[in-house]
Amino acid sequence: MRLRGRPTLQTLTVIFVVFLAQQVISLFWTVEYLLFVLDATVLARPWALVTSVYAHSGLPHLLANLVALVVVGPLVARRTTAIRYHVFFLATGSLSGLAEVFLGGLVGPPHAVWGASGAVLAFLGYLLGGNVVSTRILDRVQLSARAQTVLFGLIVVVVTVVASGPGSAVIGHATGLACGLAAGRVGALDIPRRRSSNASYRL
Repeated sequence: MRLRGRPTLQTLTVIFVVFLAQQVISLFWTVEYLLFVLDATVLARPWALVTSVYAHSGLPHLLANLVALVVVGPLVARRTTAIRYHVFFLATGSLSGLAEVFLGGLVGPPHAVWGASGAVLAFLGYLLGGNVVSTRILDRVQLSARAQTVLFGLIVVVVTVVASGPGSAVIGHATGLACGLAAGRVGALDIPRRRSSNASYRL
């Protein structure tokens, strides 16, 4: 299956390759943490902003995020370009990780994170905030900016609680979802329909 023009499949491939690299590296060296985990030492290891988004702690963690990405990724890919898709995935994944590390550390012990769940929840938020039904409802009801903020805040809380299991990055999840809702509301990733006629075949 060709990867070109299929941003979700490209992302799945990168995640899987990174996971294999983690397994190989862990057999011979004890540097897996330094290479793939995002924590408060990010200024000394800036590459972790990227690698931590695609790395995972184990097979259950990997499979959970892959399944979720397969569900929401193609729906986002139909509405945007591959470049926008990848930039949004990496940016929201990195921002979610930073939020968990630094904001989570304010209310508990220092946090260290890895995984694509923040980016995947950003995709989910994009679909929730920018789909035709929600857009029409918000436009017809004509909620104030403050009311919309409160509504989106409630959505973030509910979805984050449902999607976050024990020991997961709750603040990172909430950050990713919130970013996605905001981006979806303004259609940040969308391209004109006439330019995306072939996008329905993307995965």
